[in-house]
Amino acid sequence: MSEVAEKKQFTQGGAFIVETPDEIFIPENHDEEQAMFMDVARSFIAQHIEPNRLKIEKQENNISSDLMETIGELGLLCAHMPEAYDGLALDVNTNTLISDVLGPMGSFNTTLAAHTGIGMLPILYYGTEEHKKKYLPKLGSGEWKAAYCLTEPGSGSDALSAKTVAHLTADGKHYEISGQKMWISNAGFAKVFIVFAQVDGDKFTGFVVEGPCDGMTMGEEEDKLGIKGSSTRQVYFEKVKVPVENVLGEVGKGHLIAFNTLNIGRFKLGTMCVGGVKQVVNMATKYANERIQFKQPISNFGAIQYKIAEMVVRNLAVESSVYRTSELMNEYAKLMQADGISYGEAKRSAAEEYAIECSIIKVSGSETADYAVDENVQIHGGIGFSEEYGAARAYRDNRITRIYEGTNEINRLLIVDMILKRAMKGKLDIVGPAWEVQKELKGMPKFADLSSPLAQETKAVTEFKKVILMVAGAAAKEQMEGKLDLKNEQMLLTFVSDIIIDTFNAESMLLRVSKLKKQGHEHADLMEEALKIFIHDANSRIAKNALDAVSSFTTGDLHRIFSMGIQRFTSYPAVNVIEGRRKIAKAIIEAGEYIFFN
Repeated sequence: MSEVAEKKQFTQGGAFIVETPDEIFIPENHDEEQAMFMDVARSFIAQHIEPNRLKIEKQENNISSDLMETIGELGLLCAHMPEAYDGLALDVNTNTLISDVLGPMGSFNTTLAAHTGIGMLPILYYGTEEHKKKYLPKLGSGEWKAAYCLTEPGSGSDALSAKTVAHLTADGKHYEISGQKMWISNAGFAKVFIVFAQVDGDKFTGFVVEGPCDGMTMGEEEDKLGIKGSSTRQVYFEKVKVPVENVLGEVGKGHLIAFNTLNIGRFKLGTMCVGGVKQVVNMATKYANERIQFKQPISNFGAIQYKIAEMVVRNLAVESSVYRTSELMNEYAKLMQADGISYGEAKRSAAEEYAIECSIIKVSGSETADYAVDENVQIHGGIGFSEEYGAARAYRDNRITRIYEGTNEINRLLIVDMILKRAMKGKLDIVGPAWEVQKELKGMPKFADLSSPLAQETKAVTEFKKVILMVAGAAAKEQMEGKLDLKNEQMLLTFVSDIIIDTFNAESMLLRVSKLKKQGHEHADLMEEALKIFIHDANSRIAKNALDAVSSFTTGDLHRIFSMGIQRFTSYPAVNVIEGRRKIAKAIIEAGEYIFFN
């Protein structure tokens, strides 16, 4: 952290557990320039994706490669790149708005994200000035396409166990890379490959490899469950010569490239999932309004209305977290740049600072989208199972989102691990607040004035945080006393992580609704209904997850104390969720489409 950045105020990553911001950025407040870029993105989908969905699905005539050049001409491949390398240098919020709008592109999202994210960012973050000048302008225009070669048959989540090796040649001018990579997106047409190999067998290192070249061969296109429109192949290296100057970063420091690139990748994946859900809601609503059964549209039936409303409620919560995190990274990056840090380094540092929030968005965004595409098939019934319609394709395409950019299981474990590590390093004070919660448990409950708007919701979120501190603090104490080894308690950590995810999403949605109500937004009241439904349901989930967690390491009087605490801190009053969902579904069904930010 720079000296100036330390002196200025900014919100630490993970600090939401003990702090609450006054307000957050919400997408409804985007400006005219941002609206222009969003319109460009919408036009690209309307003119180039919608008419070609079947061609993309079948990879006809290398269409995805051509579309990359088309979207490059619009400036959307270089929106996140510095001007020095022919980029637009747009801020984080604008890039987030673009990603949101591009969410409904199906398998082309994989092509795009692999190129702009894990393909370009390693060069921006860790490349030399020569690397950046040579590669970024052509990647930004779409003339060259990028691929990322990390996964191997024997190394997936455990990326550092890779077997691909690199040895320095006798003349010291090249490394020779040999090995096998799999699940490589864009491999069929990529020019630039980010490749990870073990130098001398034990120094995990990143390289920029230009292909195709001597010694590099490709497997056939994979026959995948979904994202069929994206090129996915195995890539084989047999003594592929790479100039020593094409090492990315430092020899033996490839893990920094892999992990730091994943942070923003997780954020953008969750953002695109949010955008994709909006199209799924539109698809489901259109079909429900047109499908007549028992002499009326099936959209009249409560079971269908529940599904449509639930898609919307969950998506609004994640979307609120997306833009809250976007603003955190945006402000942090601006602070770093004001201190003289380069554009690329500032963006990398911002994503690293908010890695916890990025993982939350990846998990909740992908799982919300999975819920939506599944229920969309159910609403379509038998037709939803037919490949002639979009519901089946959306269902298949989304399934990968819970796997790549780090599985959701890995991300859940990382969320808790990163919070505890920040606390141990003194970056995040959870010990003091946890102790205050312990003292509160021993006293009488305090009665607050709950007459003001959203007071019950504010109280609920505040107490959700107390649950986190109580459960996580107790588990950490057990570990310090040698009674628990959290590394071997993945079920426990998953329960804690889910409490954290629900709390962050609930608070983000609360802050958004509060801001919309102050601004008199036309959908503020409906958003408030959605907020109450989300908190009502999260309250039950948090209570169960907390009780399941503490039951794994407490007994007797201690268990009774914790159980009473959980009951006290999850006392959000009952909400008429049936009526709330009816109101939300009615508004969507009458409009025939998603009516919130879109």
